[in-house]
Amino acid sequence: MNNTGQSVKSIYLPATITIRDLAKVIDVSPIDVIKKLMANGVMANINQQIDFDTAAIVAAEMGYEASLEIEELEKKQDFGEIPLWRQIILSEDSSQLTNRPPVVTILGHVDHGKTTLLDAIRNTNVAGEEAGGITQHIGAYQIEHDGRLITFLDTPGHAAFTAMRARGAQGADVVVLVVAADDGVMPQTKEAAAHAKAAHVPIIVALNKIDKPNADVDRVKQQLAEIGLVPDEWDGDTIVVPISAKQKKGLEDLMEAILLVADNMDIKANPHGKIIGTVIEARIDRAKGVQATLLVQNGTLEVGDVVIAGTSYGKLKAMFDHTGKKVRKAGPSSPVSVMGLNDVPHAGEMFEVVESEKDARARILARSQSQQTTDAGTKKPITLEQLFDRFQAGDVRELRLIIKADVQGSLEPIVSSLKELSEGDIAVNILHAETGNISENDVMLASASNAVIIGFNVQADSAVKHMAEAEGVSIRLYDIIYRLTEDVEKALKGMLEPEEKEVILGHAEVRAVFHISKVGNIAGSYVTDGEIRRNARIRVLRKGETVGVGAISSLKHLTEDVREIKQGYECGIAVKGFDAFEKGDILECFAIEKAIVNKDIF
Repeated sequence: MNNTGQSVKSIYLPATITIRDLAKVIDVSPIDVIKKLMANGVMANINQQIDFDTAAIVAAEMGYEASLEIEELEKKQDFGEIPLWRQIILSEDSSQLTNRPPVVTILGHVDHGKTTLLDAIRNTNVAGEEAGGITQHIGAYQIEHDGRLITFLDTPGHAAFTAMRARGAQGADVVVLVVAADDGVMPQTKEAAAHAKAAHVPIIVALNKIDKPNADVDRVKQQLAEIGLVPDEWDGDTIVVPISAKQKKGLEDLMEAILLVADNMDIKANPHGKIIGTVIEARIDRAKGVQATLLVQNGTLEVGDVVIAGTSYGKLKAMFDHTGKKVRKAGPSSPVSVMGLNDVPHAGEMFEVVESEKDARARILARSQSQQTTDAGTKKPITLEQLFDRFQAGDVRELRLIIKADVQGSLEPIVSSLKELSEGDIAVNILHAETGNISENDVMLASASNAVIIGFNVQADSAVKHMAEAEGVSIRLYDIIYRLTEDVEKALKGMLEPEEKEVILGHAEVRAVFHISKVGNIAGSYVTDGEIRRNARIRVLRKGETVGVGAISSLKHLTEDVREIKQGYECGIAVKGFDAFEKGDILECFAIEKAIVNKDIF
């Protein structure tokens, strides 16, 4: 109730919104909104953007309590710290919080027995239904053990699904890392462990295939200790449970370990609170339309609720549990398949329940406008140059690194030197360190963790560079160790200057040379690609060799001075300090830019 005795409705608004869109959300005339703004000393027209605080004041005067949209809050959180859905649960009334089932993700190397383990746990034959016995999607299942429920997310372990692994680890309370006792720790085992550590999720190791004659439990435990998973029997903090998924041995011990870790974590939610959760997977069924698997993380989801996830929304027509049985409601930690969304949401997106479809449409409209300038779900990337400023602004607390080196002899001193730099205000967190060239898996881990990739005497091929650019991941390559550590140290102290990067703007071919008194030779040229800019520099190439470099002192089209000339046009170019042009020379136009954007590959 407000002070007039009227009930107050809750709405969610983006960081900025137009007068027109605000009027739609609160269901009033834009004129009424403009009048309220004028009464508060703000002059605005119908298409003008106002900030959240101003919009919230107007909404409050019209009987609405405004909160910042989840996507806007998500932008502000430091990725890898407490996930947003956990923050929302912590903000609930503590007297309303109750215990909820733990959510467990199964991770590990391909063919180490993840799906066979789940198959053994829930007595179904998932592996037999999959192509080649390799899991092709994320599934969500719930089982009962000693009268208590446990929710499992079955995430694939194949290298092609690294991104899906990252989502699974981020949404889980506990990670079960499956390691084959005969194979031991493999590259994907290390990556999976790195994902779990980056998400700050406790790890239980399921040491599978102990029934095999070549199983070597002690050797695998030593390998685990080497990647930071020291078994508890060796005075470490990682529970290692020997199992045989095929023979169904050790499963009781594994369930007990999961519940033991969960009990120490105080896993709670408010079944009567704000209804939020995560989209596990989504697809279109020709007969049933859009089907999405949702994991409820707070509140109780019911048939008839209006759900919004990204730019998808809809009134839920039906819900099914993991066995395919129809259900009318689902509480915290419950995975359900739902029907009723108008479009396929992205897996990993957060969903929430809103009051009506009208409210959902208005919010999606505002959200779509916000996405024109920035993707609402994208984290803010980081570079070494930006690190200290971001730390001072409170955006980051640590520098997360992925280290790749040519040989183990180089990797060990690099890791050791970087860990010594952690003693300052900003910690250095090495998520993953391994020998070999930079791979797409490294980029996906960096993207999921908001980390910087550092390579020593290694390469990143074009496919990796393109993926890094698309994901907003910074890659830095070095061939001298002290320069690598020096750059990181400067970054931690805010002293690293942005590196300069040469950007090729275009090329022109010299087709004639003209002499002008008091000026010298002018290259009559034809622009073959890109553009030539007046404020850029020119490199003169003759038979592939550089014969001169200088700033452009004159750029003309016919007799007119121009700022730039594009592909397909002729121009006259004079270069400061060089006039020995010859017909057939190639003029390469380039600019020097400060490489401060995360998308640049250094």
